[in-house]
Amino acid sequence: MPEQKTDDFKHIIRIANTDLDGNKPVMQGLRKIRGIGFMFANMACSLAHVQKNKKSGYLTDGEVERLNEVITNPLKFNAPIWMLNRRKDYEDGKDKHLISSDIAFVQSSDIKLMKMIRCYKGVRHSFGLPVRGQLTKSNFRRNKGKVMGVKRRAGAKAGRT
Repeated sequence: MPEQKTDDFKHIIRIANTDLDGNKPVMQGLRKIRGIGFMFANMACSLAHVQKNKKSGYLTDGEVERLNEVITNPLKFNAPIWMLNRRKDYEDGKDKHLISSDIAFVQSSDIKLMKMIRCYKGVRHSFGLPVRGQLTKSNFRRNKGKVMGVKRRAGAKAGRT
């Protein structure tokens, strides 16, 4: 890899409305964006024709623009559908990849919808109970921030007969 001039180095790079550290490799820096993991960062670098181990600070404006475009619209660059994090969206039925603040917004709106239609998961969310089938005998003993502990009957004392 040819030596880069220090004049071209940028300490902070802005990709997908997120500030990334210029001292880290591109792959590692992209993973700091919410919604982008190892595999998606690898795919984005490949589709944008950017070296994965190149320091982010040495990226040219064109490379940053290409990475930004690939991240915001991966289907335009023929990314596989199974790499996307929002497939068959509830409202419009399209495949999407959500990043940064869009994830939190969509997640909260999905939970509100489940609560509104009173499905099983929505009821569990509204009561603050585990949603994915975990048992509650020994875990999830918090109720509004307070630890509850083990509840015993009033007449029974532990260890006394």
